[in-house]
Amino acid sequence: MTTRILPALGDADLARSLTTLLSQLPDADPMPTAANSAQLIDSLARLAAESVGELPEVVVVHEQIGPVPALELIREVTLRFPSVGVILTTADASPRLFEAAMDSGARGLVPLPLQYEDLANRVQAAAQWSTGVRRHLGHGSDVPATSGGTVVTVSGAKGGGGATLTAVHLALAAQTSGSSTALVDLDLQAGDIASYLGVQFRRSVVDLAAITDISSRVLADAVFHHDTGVALLLAPGEGERGEEVTDRAVRQIVSLLRSRYEVVIVDCGAQMSAAGAAAVEMADTALLLTTPDLVAVRAAKRTVRMWDRLHIRKTDEVLLVVNRNSRASEIQPSIIRKITGAALADTAIPASYKELRGVVDAGRIHELDEKSTVKQALRSLAVELGIVKIPAPARRRGWPRSGARTIRLRRRKQAKR
Repeated sequence: MTTRILPALGDADLARSLTTLLSQLPDADPMPTAANSAQLIDSLARLAAESVGELPEVVVVHEQIGPVPALELIREVTLRFPSVGVILTTADASPRLFEAAMDSGARGLVPLPLQYEDLANRVQAAAQWSTGVRRHLGHGSDVPATSGGTVVTVSGAKGGGGATLTAVHLALAAQTSGSSTALVDLDLQAGDIASYLGVQFRRSVVDLAAITDISSRVLADAVFHHDTGVALLLAPGEGERGEEVTDRAVRQIVSLLRSRYEVVIVDCGAQMSAAGAAAVEMADTALLLTTPDLVAVRAAKRTVRMWDRLHIRKTDEVLLVVNRNSRASEIQPSIIRKITGAALADTAIPASYKELRGVVDAGRIHELDEKSTVKQALRSLAVELGIVKIPAPARRRGWPRSGARTIRLRRRKQAKR
């Protein structure tokens, strides 16, 4: 049986050396190398979207892959694609690193410089394990691609752009439709979700930041269960403590939430931190909100380009949402799409602050009138993202699908215009 092997190596010389050795292995089928962690996750997600049977049996990760640390990357791969065997290549073959790699989910460790026998033995063992898992769980395409739910991040091009309002109502829409939902406030210095929902809390995301291995029980203690049924993980009351939340902590927290909830909505605010960047990189769908004014649109363009430069998110994988949209606006959504280069959501949120003033001031934003044009638009956006459960007959009538597929279809349609 052919063993498909996907190398994830940032070093070009090492990539050539590994590819040469892999090509010599019996029945090995080396795949194109992923140059960084974002490319690896993107490649695996794309293959899984086409057919889970297209996933490689083995992934080889270099210790200096970047920008996500190798062990964190291994943890994410094994969580989202549990039938893929991951091998770590490293110059440090110490027992301590071996133990850490196993704890992260690796199926083996190959020391550098690479030797044929070491590589062959590890690849064979990982491939056999992968085949066994797939046989146990099902056959080929029946193997689940991911463990857990959909992660959607909501970021603002600038402050006051409506990211929190959008995040809250996307979470409410998902929960109301029957999906278990968590809402995370990663606007660490100025988070407003607690104020918007009128809740008093003792614990926040900071309480999880220093914990190396977060258990389900510890996570449950930090979560606030709102009357609407949405599980809240809130920003700290003291903004300066937000610095304690690292990108490593966010990766662990989001991964655990993904495994426990069907939908995870993350409010990243408008100020991009390392923690917010980690969430955006992990997300199935990354929303960027802008208002139809020149300052906000320029900010959106800067954000999209920055994410692309830093390998946080490719431009064509960002979904732009226009807030406070009006036919009277000089800058219409089609112009915003051309300026930013990002895909544009079909749903635009109308400018109707009068509908919001009362519930925002009262801290009861979840009680926004069902007839509100803003609420109806946000629910339509939730449907467009695929985080609202749609009855089977409605799906057959062509209701939108979720995640990266939504963005790809959107870009194809917009390119034809």
